Amino acid sequence: MSSFKDLRVVDNFYQTSLFFPMPTVLVSTLADDGSTSLGPYSLCQPYYIAGKDYYAMLLECRNSSNTAQHILKTKKCVINFIPDDKKYFKEAVRLGWPGDTPAEKMKNCSFTLEDGLRAEADPNGLYPKVIAEAYQAIECTWMDTLDGADKDQPGILDGYEGPYHDFNGITSKFGAHFILRVDKILMKEKYHSAIINGVRAKDFPRVPVDYGYRDSKNFWYTKFRKPIPELLPMRKTTVQSVMYAAKRIDPSVTFTEDACAKLVNVPRIFLPTALKGCVAWAKEHGVSVITEKEMAIINDKRAKEKAQK
Repeated sequence: MSSFKDLRVVDNFYQTSLFFPMPTVLVSTLADDGSTSLGPYSLCQPYYIAGKDYYAMLLECRNSSNTAQHILKTKKCVINFIPDDKKYFKEAVRLGWPGDTPAEKMKNCSFTLEDGLRAEADPNGLYPKVIAEAYQAIECTWMDTLDGADKDQPGILDGYEGPYHDFNGITSKFGAHFILRVDKILMKEKYHSAIINGVRAKDFPRVPVDYGYRDSKNFWYTKFRKPIPELLPMRKTTVQSVMYAAKRIDPSVTFTEDACAKLVNVPRIFLPTALKGCVAWAKEHGVSVITEKEMAIINDKRAKEKAQK
């Protein structure tokens, strides 16, 4: 006999039928008067993470919300990640009350707003502002052409009629999904340095995790605790297996044994991609034999690219 009970799946099942930990973010959008409006969300996750022409996040929300209506109009938003601070979380909960206009919500808002990097790069453009207290933020553009969502129009607040899209735009009478292209990732200096130079336990931002509305009275979340590292199981690829794979990537570019030794820590599933990247670099620079010297240059190039991002 199973040790589990069967719990009925209902609307908003992630809140009502599960204990589901989620991120706490505030989404900045542009109101009709050009001011920035903030809305708290947790149904926000990475969507396109590799192998596409761009990276993307996925945001799910009520299609009548200020956030959804603003994205339908302007296609621009910022996903702000706030640190674990009770006063910040309390303000996020207040900003989430449905029915308030952007002006009503933003009156006496305790968060500080500042221009993001897109506004700096395009002074003549109009972009949502970024929360200065956030430890990181993602400036995004809604990819409305996906799933034919470019025909979706704002202005309907009492429920959209079908037909509905499958994964982007208006997806149900009261729901919307937005695939948001990642334009810029903004990171405060402390955490930027940690990602570039190596993360230690003390370098992690204090991040609140919420569980959604579980009743009619409270919004539940858990405070940050110190992260605990767990060593990865090291399964080194042998030099011989790297050489075997390298010989089958491109016959016009060969790898020496000492060069292959630099790749033994790459997980087997990612090895072909790493080798193809090395071959692409070699062809670009007129190199037919990759030695330990070339591998050092390639690795240095990757480190600089990561720092620039």
